[in-house]
Amino acid sequence: MNRFKVLALYKFADFKDCAALKPELALFCCARGIRGTFILAPEGINGTVAGTPTAIDELMDWFETASLWAGRLAGAEAKFSSATEMPFLRMKVRLKPEIVTLRAPEADPSKLVGTHVEAQDWNRLISRNDVTLIDTRNDYEVKLGTFSNARDPATQSFTEFKDYVAKLDPAQHPKVAMFCTGGIRCEKASAYMLQQGFKEVFHLKGGILKYLESVPETESRFNGECFVFDERVSVVHGLAEGEAVLCRGCRNPMRPNEAVGSLCAACAEAAPAGASERERQMELARARGEAHLGDDAAATAARNKAAKLARRKQSVD
Repeated sequence: MNRFKVLALYKFADFKDCAALKPELALFCCARGIRGTFILAPEGINGTVAGTPTAIDELMDWFETASLWAGRLAGAEAKFSSATEMPFLRMKVRLKPEIVTLRAPEADPSKLVGTHVEAQDWNRLISRNDVTLIDTRNDYEVKLGTFSNARDPATQSFTEFKDYVAKLDPAQHPKVAMFCTGGIRCEKASAYMLQQGFKEVFHLKGGILKYLESVPETESRFNGECFVFDERVSVVHGLAEGEAVLCRGCRNPMRPNEAVGSLCAACAEAAPAGASERERQMELARARGEAHLGDDAAATAARNKAAKLARRKQSVD
């Protein structure tokens, strides 16, 4: 049973007074048990939160009627999904210079942006031979799933996307189509590429999430699972929770058959001598319902590292 409703929302707009918006938004969400993260910046709002269906519906109504918010989110990109368990630990409202970090002031989607393509029209666009298809997400996301024939910029953070674009010749790529998880990164990337001289730039409206929600699986050009930045780890068609798990070491996503205990192959290989055997014994103890000496310490260390890495990934997304 899906007990929680998940909202992913963003909009590029004039939010120069974002500091004044933070307190009421945090208070409203916390009072209703909503958890997740909203980022406010002079260029707009971005975030994913979860709560009971009633709480999320109340939040959307409040955005329309609260004095400081009324009208600000008209036309915002908002997507809803569900989760069986609460996918976030706490509620955070953060003030940042950008809602998605590119560090390219010339990229302003509120002034110049590429052409939105609806999910139902995406397959037809990316089937064209004259279109260069680019995945604007980071390498660990692309590894889990992407569209057929998409180029992987092999970035570890969105700021590195500028370096990838610098290697492309606009004359050789007159038509570019881009996509990301929810639409925000490729929207800003489209603004940047237009500024760099690319003639026609398209981006998937609502991102992969909207595509997986709208396009029948039998017609899908997306292979694998879509990584999401919460405890669900990944989603598949219909926005159902996927099978991907997180490595307890590096917190990168992996498929269950790639796991070595609760680590990815790279972390397992890099683990200190005896760590793999200790992990195996801990897993056996948990399977028997028994405590294992060192289990609490190991779990605490893993959680602390996981939280740190998760914060880092969210800050660059």
